[in-house]
Amino acid sequence: MDAEAFADRIEHTVLGPETTFADVKGVLDASLELGMRACVPPCYVAEAHGYAPSVPLATVVGFPHGQHATPTKREEAVLAWDEGADELDVVINVGRLRAGQQELVVDDLAEVVAAVPVPVKVIVETPLLAGEELDAACQAAVEADAAFVKTATGFSDGGATVGDVERMAEYLPVKASGGIGSLDEAEAMFEAGAERIGASSGAAIVREFSERRR
Repeated sequence: MDAEAFADRIEHTVLGPETTFADVKGVLDASLELGMRACVPPCYVAEAHGYAPSVPLATVVGFPHGQHATPTKREEAVLAWDEGADELDVVINVGRLRAGQQELVVDDLAEVVAAVPVPVKVIVETPLLAGEELDAACQAAVEADAAFVKTATGFSDGGATVGDVERMAEYLPVKASGGIGSLDEAEAMFEAGAERIGASSGAAIVREFSERRR
């Protein structure tokens, strides 16, 4: 993989509760410089798109707990797309999943997917799931016609693991996110089957990749 292809698989991310637009601009500047994608909070999508329209831009829906009412998630998705988001990362409703309400989980996700003409990734929140629950979450994403499954929001206790990525890759392309802070960790996720990496350390990871290949 050359440096350009590697950078295109990294979503440089800033989603913390104290994020300012200055923080978002820093992520966008690095993405422009290094050829990365970016993932920013919904409130900054329009400004981010106006500031750096050439950067492939993702944002989140139902973040971080996935417990928004379905119409709210749908409207949030439509607004984000209208304002310039190229991809959406929607959080699954873990409570409904654990309660065995699989049909409601699928319907919730499918409403978001059907509402927008851009790829939707389903954040399954792997730190809260294991075994059959993780399989059920991934199957719900498949049935909802999602484009990707994503490991974690980064706001639960834990993040992406090699084992989870391997399991999820049996269902859909995987975005590994949560706790990936180095090139070694990113490459382990790619080797496990991830197609994308979401990381607040995206710029450092891409720079380390380029330095190693000099």
